[in-house]
Amino acid sequence: MMNQWIICLILKILFELCAGTSISVVPGSKLELPCFAFPTDFSEEHITWKFNDEDIISSDSVEITGTHLSIYPVSNAHEGKYVCSARDPFLDTERRRSYSVSVTNLVRYTVVVREGASARLPCNYQSDHQIRGNAEWFKLTLMKNKKLLTHRNGTVSKDGRAVLLFDMDQDQTMSLNEVTMTDEGKYNCISTDGSTLSTVELVVMSAPTLPPHSCDGFTDPWEECEGDNENSRVTGPVLRESVTEFSFKLYSIFGESQQHKNLLYSPLSITGALTHLLLGSRNITRAALEGALFLPPRFHCVHSEMKRLREKLSGSLQMASQIFYNTESNLTTSFVKQSGEYYDSEPVKLKEDSLENVHMINSWVANKTKNKITELVKDVSQQTKLMLLNAVSFNGLWTIKFDEKPSKGYFTKLDGDMIKVPTLRNDDFQGSMVFVPELKAQVMRFELTGNNSLYILLPQSHKASDLQQVESRLTDSAVHQMINQIREAAPQRIQVTLPQIKLNTEQDMNVMIKKLGLFSLYESPNLCGLYAEEPLVLEEAKHKAFLSLTEQGVEAAAVTAMGFSRSHLSFSALRPFLLLLWSDSAQVPLFIGRVLEP
Repeated sequence: MMNQWIICLILKILFELCAGTSISVVPGSKLELPCFAFPTDFSEEHITWKFNDEDIISSDSVEITGTHLSIYPVSNAHEGKYVCSARDPFLDTERRRSYSVSVTNLVRYTVVVREGASARLPCNYQSDHQIRGNAEWFKLTLMKNKKLLTHRNGTVSKDGRAVLLFDMDQDQTMSLNEVTMTDEGKYNCISTDGSTLSTVELVVMSAPTLPPHSCDGFTDPWEECEGDNENSRVTGPVLRESVTEFSFKLYSIFGESQQHKNLLYSPLSITGALTHLLLGSRNITRAALEGALFLPPRFHCVHSEMKRLREKLSGSLQMASQIFYNTESNLTTSFVKQSGEYYDSEPVKLKEDSLENVHMINSWVANKTKNKITELVKDVSQQTKLMLLNAVSFNGLWTIKFDEKPSKGYFTKLDGDMIKVPTLRNDDFQGSMVFVPELKAQVMRFELTGNNSLYILLPQSHKASDLQQVESRLTDSAVHQMINQIREAAPQRIQVTLPQIKLNTEQDMNVMIKKLGLFSLYESPNLCGLYAEEPLVLEEAKHKAFLSLTEQGVEAAAVTAMGFSRSHLSFSALRPFLLLLWSDSAQVPLFIGRVLEP
């Protein structure tokens, strides 16, 4: 009996060691393959990995660390059989573990939602996919027929319930609104070339009986920042770090949705608008906004620090952030009071007439931006309950001037075409520029009045791949390293050529808010600190920025680029580049953008 037990145990161990594992992964993802299913003291020198019977050597996408094999990003070339062999030098035995890896675009999901709610069915193109049209969503019927929900030329189904969240985007997620029990079943997301990107099993649960709307316990004012003045040395850096991290998260969102366009936005203005909304948010909506803004949970001092930050920047940056609301709504007394205290803003009621509302809002914006932005909205729906607006203007003069004599140069676009543009020149500019390895870019700093700096990030060529490489590395930590590196560099005599620029851009904040995961603002947010009488949802959010670069300086923002010459140092912003307008006093970004065509 004992001998039988030993034999069974040995067979079980051999099965665990030799059995293979089948894995299906998506292109662009990260794959971790452990050599053992349990902790072990095997050293790396006794472990070998093979791919399709050939030894694996670490490369840019494949890395062997200890007992693990890492693959990132996964591509079709990584499909095949992987075998890990571990030799025990003391027992003179060998253990093996194998994996069969298949690479497929098809991803399967199960989404569970309650009746009456909105279901988001995920679907994504690969990160390197060139968008030529929206995917199409189908529901599979019992007869195995397909019922078309969304067409590639549109984003909304005929009944208006099925909506693509993002038009012409890598993310082709569909929102199915007001779900019923008959919506339960399987859905397929089909790409423009006919391949299935994802299949989603939708499970619908019976809707619970919801209690009537109530703001009991959620109408208290925002908590005071205890020891306000004493804590500012601690709370100030917390806000600055959050603003900076949020700023470059926004770049990844805006940059992806506008890949072939000029880009300009003020992260500080958007932060101010969302923290203004945070002032009236409670419970899970408050937590969601704090997470999206990279704020610590229950950071009571966010509004007092935003006020300090705005006051510190007021000499050169004019921020306009305001809330307009429906005449039938009554905002809470505490929200109105604290809006004035922290944001120097009194919420304004909309009028009965749409044209009057358009004039009122645009006049307010023009006044706040010194007429640099005169039209932010073209119409205001009578159904609008809440409107969140943003506008920013900046004015700074060069501390080192450019020649007043007009000049022109040729700007090389991403496709190699050259266009003639007006330029600014200074053949004897005293400035600092460095190559930043972390960003794969040449960077130059231009000092502006008001204790501000304009940083120009120039990719290694005019090609889109080099620009995208810089953009993918643009993080808050990389930018801080860049600023420290260039400030340590000694000023040099540089021949400078900049294109004259005048941009007027508008970013879709609705897409941004959804990409930050703040869907609840459009569905059922807890805004009891703002309005307690009935459920309130966000309908529209806008952000508009203005940029002008002239011989005198920068209005609102500026962009430039850099390059080296063998015979002497030169700087020529005559190909696509990124820009960063930075406040040296507040240590936060004021504007971020890119110029693909002046």
